[in-house]
Amino acid sequence: MAKLYFRYGAMGSSKTANILMVRYNYLEKGLRPLLVKPLIDTRYGERTVQSRMGLSAECVLFHELMAMSETDIQWYDSILVDEAQFLTAAEVDFLADIVDRLSIPVLCYGLKIDFTGHLFEGSRRLLEVAEVIEEVPTVCWCGKRATFNARFDENGRVLREGEQVVMGANEQYTSLCRRHYKEGKIRP
Repeated sequence: MAKLYFRYGAMGSSKTANILMVRYNYLEKGLRPLLVKPLIDTRYGERTVQSRMGLSAECVLFHELMAMSETDIQWYDSILVDEAQFLTAAEVDFLADIVDRLSIPVLCYGLKIDFTGHLFEGSRRLLEVAEVIEEVPTVCWCGKRATFNARFDENGRVLREGEQVVMGANEQYTSLCRRHYKEGKIRP
């Protein structure tokens, strides 16, 4: 039975490496996964999903998936969505419809919360409607579980205000435990 999955984690938890490994496993079994991401993620190119450790694969953009006919979508054995936090609630509902109407599993990977500690719209909806919700864990510099995504400035100060989405990686964000997030301490 097909399900809607939400696998979330803080930045640096290997979510993208995980989705690329899942894709590889489907391909290795002779199955047809469709790798998808929102247009907003252009860090490694418009049509590339790439992990920080260098794994990468070509993908389609989410709006292209939404433009496909049901017949075209049914050709795939699974839909794998990276950066799912950037989806709208309606786009998450579209994915739930793929699971329910077409019996195709949909695996979504993304952040749960933004740098202010609040849910992204796509993550909120996934938490509401996904059948399977799993954390992809990572650790803070202190060794405790990291659950917060801290955005910091060039002086290492944790930022508490600003636009929800600023594309970046290790040069602008780090994952922290709740204590060090609250304290604004990005390193010992």
